[in-house]
Amino acid sequence: MIGQLCNPWWVFVVLGIGAGIISGALGLGSGTIVIPALVLLFDFGQKNAQGTALAVMVPMALVGALRYWQNPEIELNVVIIGLIICGALAGVLVGTELASRLPGHILRKVFAAVLVIAALRMFMTSAKQGRAGLDNSMIEQKTVNSLEHGETNNESEI
Repeated sequence: MIGQLCNPWWVFVVLGIGAGIISGALGLGSGTIVIPALVLLFDFGQKNAQGTALAVMVPMALVGALRYWQNPEIELNVVIIGLIICGALAGVLVGTELASRLPGHILRKVFAAVLVIAALRMFMTSAKQGRAGLDNSMIEQKTVNSLEHGETNNESEI
């Protein structure tokens, strides 16, 4: 691990700046930039790169989230954030255990496949189509909630 510090220190700062810009502008986690850079450019092992990216993610994501929170044009739902955090905390315990048991070369291939699949889905799926599903889900939830409170359903079914 100390071998990576043979690179000039400022190279890691530049990597951080690039990861921060891309993360802040696109909402990507640091892993999508930091992990490939550390593995491919700095010869880190996959597990070392993943651990480093997770450590970098915490302060970077916190600052980014606060900046988004301060933007009056952006609505962040605290309940949804809390639910995702609960799931993410449980998931990271399982994921780190899984990562500790899998060989680095397998993790690298799975990581690459996940990035490719996510990129293809985002490229091929219309933003309106994805949002419509969320809107319909929220409408159905409001209908269910209003019915649970004893209101009548005036919608006619065809």
